[in-house]
Amino acid sequence: MSFLHAANFVYVFSGFFVGMLVGITGVGGGSLMTPILILFGIHPATAVGTDLLYASVTKTGGSLVHGFNHTVDWRIVVRLATGSVPGAALALFVLYELHIDKNETQFLITRVLGAALFLTALALFLRRPLIRAFRQYVGPIDPERVRWLTVACGFLLGVLVSISSVGAGAIGVTFLILLYPELPMARVVGSDIAHAVPLTLIAGFGHLLMGSINWALLVTLLIGSLPGIVVGSSLAARLPDNAVRLTLAGTLLIVCGKMLFY
Repeated sequence: MSFLHAANFVYVFSGFFVGMLVGITGVGGGSLMTPILILFGIHPATAVGTDLLYASVTKTGGSLVHGFNHTVDWRIVVRLATGSVPGAALALFVLYELHIDKNETQFLITRVLGAALFLTALALFLRRPLIRAFRQYVGPIDPERVRWLTVACGFLLGVLVSISSVGAGAIGVTFLILLYPELPMARVVGSDIAHAVPLTLIAGFGHLLMGSINWALLVTLLIGSLPGIVVGSSLAARLPDNAVRLTLAGTLLIVCGKMLFY
C-alpha cells in the first residue's frame, strides 16, 4: 500500500471515528477533528476551514437521524442560531479585515484552539458538578431569561467556532443542560447537532472565501464520517455517555497540551 493510500485510510478512519462520537455525544467534531488534522501536518487555517465544512455535512446526516427519532428541540435550535449566525459572521469579518498573514494565522488558531480544547475538556469533566452548583446557587431561571441566555450562548459559540471550529459540541451541550435541565440528554445532543449545521456551514463558507479549504481531504473525511454519524446517532438514545465523555475529555487534554506547545 502506498503512503497516499495509507494516509487516505487514516483520514477515512478518523472521519468515521469522530462522526460516530459526534452522533452519540454531540461532542468531538471540531474538538477532535481539527487537532487531528493539525497533528497530521495540515496548516491550522486549512484544518479549521475544512473541518467546518466537514462538520456541516456530517451533522446534517446526524440531524436527519435525530429528527427521525424525535430527539431535536427545534425551538432551542432557532434560539441558538439567532445568536450564533451573527456571531460567526462578525468573527469572520474581523478575521478578514485584519488581513492576518499565514504565520500569524497559524499562531492565533493554535493558541485559541488550545484554550478552547481546555475549556471543552473542563466542561466535560465538570459537567455534573457544574450542573449541581448551578441548580443550588442559581435555581430555576425565568423562561424569558432562558431564551435570551440561549441566544447569548449561541453568539459565543458562533465566535469561538469560526476562529477555532471548537465549542459547538461540549460547550454547547453543557450550556443546554444548565439552561434546560428538564430536557432528556438525547434531545440535548440532537438539538446541539442540528444547531451546528447552519453554524458550521456559514463559518465554513467564510473560510472558503478566504481560501482555506482542502477539498480532497474534505471528501476523504466525509467517506468515513457519514456512516459514522448515522451509526452514532442511532445509538445515542440507547447508550450511557459517561465513559465516552470522560475518555473524550482526557483525550482533549492531551491534544490541548500539544496545541499550546505547537
